[in-house]
Amino acid sequence: MNTDIRKLLESVSDGTLSIDDALLKLKTKPFEDIGYAKIDMHRKLRQGTAEVIYGAGKTPEQIIGISDTMLKNSQSTILITRLSEEAAAIVGKVHPLDYDKTARCGIIGPVPTPDGIGNVVVATGGTSDIPVAEEAALTAAVLGNSVVRLYDVGVAGLHRTLAHMDDIMSASVIIAIAGMEGALASVIGGLADCPVIAVPTSVGYGASFGGLSALLSMLNSCASGVSVVNIDNGFGAGYLANMINHMNVNKSG
Repeated sequence: MNTDIRKLLESVSDGTLSIDDALLKLKTKPFEDIGYAKIDMHRKLRQGTAEVIYGAGKTPEQIIGISDTMLKNSQSTILITRLSEEAAAIVGKVHPLDYDKTARCGIIGPVPTPDGIGNVVVATGGTSDIPVAEEAALTAAVLGNSVVRLYDVGVAGLHRTLAHMDDIMSASVIIAIAGMEGALASVIGGLADCPVIAVPTSVGYGASFGGLSALLSMLNSCASGVSVVNIDNGFGAGYLANMINHMNVNKSG
């Protein structure tokens, strides 16, 4: 995923960048300490994806300060997850912010043109799972992926899932999001020929234990090729889907 390093080396190789200038870029300090945060400036060089701001627990002023530092260091697009509507209103007065209330995500800067190897399909068991799904979908989109949303296709009406077999079978990676008993991941895992990332949600009645039942069901799935992230972790699923959807792109340069 070190696409920036690859481009840097290619620029040196084709003569468009001098060795000294390349060394200067690599020598830039790997993080910037602003007191309450140490912003990782080399993360995109190491992993191919720049740092994301986790908004919960941070004040609007802290989010603004971190964003300022990122923008100053040439990060063109910033994703802020778990951002409250109140904090978004304050941040938006300083930086132009595209805020999605459902996903609780804010985006500073442009969403890049998709450049992955295929589509990331985001499927939910029910409408109540959409907030987690939108966090996953926006994360994948901000990281440069084409996203297809299949919402409310849970196992209570299996024909709804089967009506989207073309999308399922043509996906590069699928994120299956469900609460209750979490069966959607197993069903899609048994149909698809690509990796499936299961996301349990806290949606459900008492015995769902805030998503624990769905988590255990997904961990015990008998369908091969299903991996599981934490309860309500749409961001983690979207990030992992991005890595899968860009593997061949980055290997080939």
